[in-house]
Amino acid sequence: MSINHTRYITSIGSLKRKDNSIVFKNQKGNAYLPIEGIRELFCLNEVSLNSKFLDFISKAGITIHFFNYFGYYSGTFYPKKQLVSGRLTVQQAQAYLERRIIIARAIIEGIAINIHEILYHYYKHDKKQLKNYLDWLKKDVPRLIEKEDNITHLLWIEGLVWQKFYASFREFLPASFLFNRRVKRPPDNPLNALISFGNSILYAKTISQIYQTHLNQSISFLHEPGEGRFSLSLDLSEVFKPIIVFRAIFNLVNNKKLQVDKHFNRKLNYCLLNDAGRKIFISEFEDRINMVFLHPKLRRKTTFLNAIKLDGYKLIKYLAENKEFKPFSLKEMI
Repeated sequence: MSINHTRYITSIGSLKRKDNSIVFKNQKGNAYLPIEGIRELFCLNEVSLNSKFLDFISKAGITIHFFNYFGYYSGTFYPKKQLVSGRLTVQQAQAYLERRIIIARAIIEGIAINIHEILYHYYKHDKKQLKNYLDWLKKDVPRLIEKEDNITHLLWIEGLVWQKFYASFREFLPASFLFNRRVKRPPDNPLNALISFGNSILYAKTISQIYQTHLNQSISFLHEPGEGRFSLSLDLSEVFKPIIVFRAIFNLVNNKKLQVDKHFNRKLNYCLLNDAGRKIFISEFEDRINMVFLHPKLRRKTTFLNAIKLDGYKLIKYLAENKEFKPFSLKEMI
């Protein structure tokens, strides 16, 4: 499945090099992918490859993201990182020790601002029941996080923001797509399946964008730095979830492009998008993340995908020059 500079592989098969092309082989035969213009490969099913292929991909500057059966991100292979800065890594670590709260506050406020913008659309279209939550996001959340100096308490506030967001879905989503609570591993109903799949793809996209900066992927501020994960990608992707993942979900569900009986596989204790459902969601997701808008400060056109990288640069400015870090705002488009 081809979308812009990204190729999605959704079936079982193998990847090999053939001259200067990528060959994907499955039971239907060979599919040839010219290497020019490809930046990312998403392997959403069981795919075999060898070190010779990885060397070929590395020299071409292509990143490969791997996902497991449940649609969760498993790992990334990317070329040897060229943009390495020991000085910035030290500054990033110092900021974690000394200024973590400031950055965490900014991210949570950014989440609240963007959720507010998404829900305000429904409020304007006769969903007046959303007013109390909108007021809470706009007035109370900034006050709550401004006076909070404990990271555990900040994370509780962030969790409450998402919890109330999920509760608001009953005002504008059909009953077949509602849920009682957020269940991740594995998702237990269609809406949880969509959220988990969308968040996983966005996380991988964010990894690729941070790769293009000098930032260290393992040093984060809102999420606790942990073993075996790129926690900074979790941080920078948060404010984009309402804009990209949830906008995609709301459009597909409310316009009946995704339907429970057609696009999901249900088992005893989990629910997953089927192949047709994944292709529909990926197409919508890519349309959203590559949507072009005029950046008011840069005075040029850009995309939400590039805005993720720009947030990385904002963080660098904060770390190196102490310039205010303010994540992307859908309201201001910066």
